Parts: sequence; structure tokens; C-alpha cells
Amino acid sequence: MNELSTTDHLFLGEALATAKRPADVYQAAEEVLARRLGFGLFTMLIRTADGEQVRRVYTTNAQAYPLDGCKRMGPTPWGDLVLKNRQSYVSDNAEGIRWAFPDHELIASLGLASVINVPLVAMGQVLGTINVLDVAGRYQEDKLAIVRCVAPYMVAPFLREL
Repeated sequence: MNELSTTDHLFLGEALATAKRPADVYQAAEEVLARRLGFGLFTMLIRTADGEQVRRVYTTNAQAYPLDGCKRMGPTPWGDLVLKNRQSYVSDNAEGIRWAFPDHELIASLGLASVINVPLVAMGQVLGTINVLDVAGRYQEDKLAIVRCVAPYMVAPFLREL
């Protein structure tokens, strides 16, 4: 199944309603995405005020991708696509990772070569991105809906991060 179940939506809604901090909701998203999609790395990036960088606010691998780490993502082709044009990015191979990310060598060293990036958009503004990565061949367009269904639950926590 390539979408969330009613149980998943209720779980995320309850997490959002009872969270004490943004990371509580991010952890709920991690659980849902692990169950529905599977991943080798899950991160959440928030867009900085200048729009040129993103700052990591959640990660499942703090050693390789520490919290509050920043990446310059605009202006780049990926930044234009995801941050400027509000389009999701999906790739299932290392070439797509190289095209998109300046840290592609680190990503490859973790054995990751598939990615789904979903911009988190509220009222026309891109607040950041939801990012899941896994081994080559793992993600194609048919998996995108799963991550897109999680995105609305992340708006309030992202706004708290700003």
C-alpha cells in the first residue's frame, strides 16, 4: 500500500496534539515512515531565513548528520526544484544523489542511493523538507505519496522551530 492508513493518520494526529516539543512529532513520523516505507536515513531540514541554506532539525543518524548541521542548497538545481518550485524529488540511484547533493560522497559511504525529498509547504511558503534515503533501487515515484501524507503533520512543529 502506498498511502497512510487511518491508524497512521490517527497516530500522527495524536502525536501532534500531545507533543511537548517538535522532536516528539518527528519521532512519530519516523515510526510511520519506517513501517510504511523503510529507510536507511530519515532527516528533516528547515529552511534558513536567507533561503540559501537548510538546517537539520531531526536525524536518525546523528553521527553522520548531526542536528543543527547546515547545508547550502540554493541556488542549486535541487534547490530550484524543491525549495523554489515546491516539487518533490525522487531518485533510485547514485547518479540522482550526485546530481542533487553536494555531500553525495558521504551519502554513498552510508550505502544510500535512493531518495525521496518532499518540500514542507504552508500557505505558499517552503518551510523545509522531509527526506528519506535508502539503498539503490528502493524508491520510485509510487512511494512518494507515503511521505507526502506525512508532510501536513510536520507544519506546526516546523513553525515552532523558526
